[in-house]
Amino acid sequence: MFDIIGKRNWFFAFSLLIMIPGLIFLLLGPVTGGKVGLQFAIDFTGGTVWSIRFEDGSVTPQAVKDVIAGVGTEASVTQTGDGYMEIRTREAVLAAPEPSPTPPPTIAPSASAVASANVAPSATAAPSATLAPTPTADPSASVAPSGSAAVSAAPSATPSPTPSPTPAPTATPAPSATASAAPSPTASPDPIIGVLPTTGRLGEVRYALEEALGPIAEQRSLSTVGAVVSSDLVSQALLLILIGSIGIMTWITYRFRDFRMGVTALITLLHDVIVVVGVFAILGTFLGLEIDGLFVTAMLTIIGFSVHDTIVVFDRVRENRARHAGESFDRIVNHSILQTFGRSITTSMTVVIVLLAMLLFAGDAIGTFVLALLLGIVSGTYSSIFNASPLLVVWHQWDDRKRAREIAARPGRRSAT
Repeated sequence: MFDIIGKRNWFFAFSLLIMIPGLIFLLLGPVTGGKVGLQFAIDFTGGTVWSIRFEDGSVTPQAVKDVIAGVGTEASVTQTGDGYMEIRTREAVLAAPEPSPTPPPTIAPSASAVASANVAPSATAAPSATLAPTPTADPSASVAPSGSAAVSAAPSATPSPTPSPTPAPTATPAPSATASAAPSPTASPDPIIGVLPTTGRLGEVRYALEEALGPIAEQRSLSTVGAVVSSDLVSQALLLILIGSIGIMTWITYRFRDFRMGVTALITLLHDVIVVVGVFAILGTFLGLEIDGLFVTAMLTIIGFSVHDTIVVFDRVRENRARHAGESFDRIVNHSILQTFGRSITTSMTVVIVLLAMLLFAGDAIGTFVLALLLGIVSGTYSSIFNASPLLVVWHQWDDRKRAREIAARPGRRSAT
């Protein structure tokens, strides 16, 4: 029988060997101003990412960067494997311009015109109805003693032609209102994917690039995140991870009626988070790999999966403590790990196979997300078997030694008194 608990120091040393380099790179991040350590995408820092492809395939990222610098904007440019240039700025200076304020004023008058059109026909209909019998009443009006009525009827007949063309001009704004209101829902400050900008700062950059490097064949993506949104995302991400971790520790403590199990599970989660974040800090330093909003989702998924394996082992420990009451705790935990070892490895391998397929064939859009999940699943499986339960044994043995010292000290106190 393999003694996992007896070799726990080797497993602890291996975990430290993985964690320490990542921690070093994480700590060097603030010192070096972000040049070393985690590289954050615009989701966290704010800024603009613009992905375009030139008709001339020989255009280099340095040439694109020089042209943008000539316009007065500092940007980093990288070329993807499919020939696209990804232009990134730390500030939202390449944001698409706001839509012209012309559509809203046209909608407002047209809406009022519709109201006037709705009122005008009803108002003109009344005179036309009264004026229609006026010619027939004209002879009677000449007989009537009040000539003022006849005189007033004659001018009233002249407005009848004027109201008749009046509905036509007043009715025409109604179609114009519908015509102007139709495009208004589609007008949005967000850029349309595939449509190259023509106005604003982004349009200026586009024309400068095309003048120096040739026409732009295609625009694949354009996204801009402001500083307020990015700061809110950072605070929410940290809050989510903190609340999730504390909630998991509280539930495990309540479920197993053992505070040590809850704290041990939380330490294991911290191990997995440090491993994944540390690896991304190293990859970000040497390969420029950036983390985005999906990275937070991956971390929460990793926390849940790691706790799943840990709970399986802890539940078997609780069952074996009732079955083998006279056996030492370290032997009970070792039996429990071996009994659940096959299940944990099989469950993790099924997930790892799917993640490997996604990492190879799903593309770059979710590459960071899948890589974080893959690292976290492997680390979570390792920590649940080789870290969580051995740490629980170390804690139990420390409590037993402390209790033994207290018991041994009691007779000495009584004899001294």
